Amino acid sequence: QVQLVESGGGLVQAGGSLRLSCAASGRTFSSDALAWFRQTPEQEREIVAGISRGGAFRYYADSVKGRFTISRDNVKNTVYLQMNSLKPDDTAVYYCASDTNRQGVRTSAKDYDYWGQGTRVTVSS
Repeated sequence: QVQLVESGGGLVQAGGSLRLSCAASGRTFSSDALAWFRQTPEQEREIVAGISRGGAFRYYADSVKGRFTISRDNVKNTVYLQMNSLKPDDTAVYYCASDTNRQGVRTSAKDYDYWGQGTRVTVSS
């Protein structure tokens, strides 16, 4: 059974940092593009950051450029999202996702095959 399990969410003050992790099991994700999405009750799920299969290419949403960093460890089958200078607008449930056997990063949630259960990030002002 394929599973993606996120961790690292929580409550943080504006300006603070969090590091999200997503560990995969059940299959090797080294052949996949990986991404982090986020969703609020008011908005559809949107991509925050994505990383290509080999890690050479990274995509960031404009709203997080310069503040968030995505990385991956294919040996550990894990993807990370380092979030710095957090803002209240970053409050959401964050999901990791994999795009099977994909080299590049796609930005639509419908293109991703496996999803984690989500981890909640709350940024207080």
